[in-house]
Amino acid sequence: MIRHIVFFTARSEDDRDTVLSGLSLLTRIPHASLLEIGINNKVDQLGNQVDFVVYGEFEDEAALAAYKAHPIYQESIDRVRPVREMRLAADYDVERAAKRPL
Repeated sequence: MIRHIVFFTARSEDDRDTVLSGLSLLTRIPHASLLEIGINNKVDQLGNQVDFVVYGEFEDEAALAAYKAHPIYQESIDRVRPVREMRLAADYDVERAAKRPL
């Protein structure tokens, strides 16, 4: 399974609704096992720069690639990119993730 996590910050407070509605389009793409769009609660004592989080789970790399190739993905980019400040993304394979015993 691949976990896909992307952090976004809107350019201004006025752009937050546009970013959220653009990211929400992603939930209509059928290739994810799970896809959530979250609004950061901003309660971390060390940093609260992130406004939104996209969290997705995909069966494999092919499913993630199909998600990113879907036309709705590009529509989301077209809406969000002009009004976002920051975007940080990470994808990792759960089976290959470093695991430590508690």
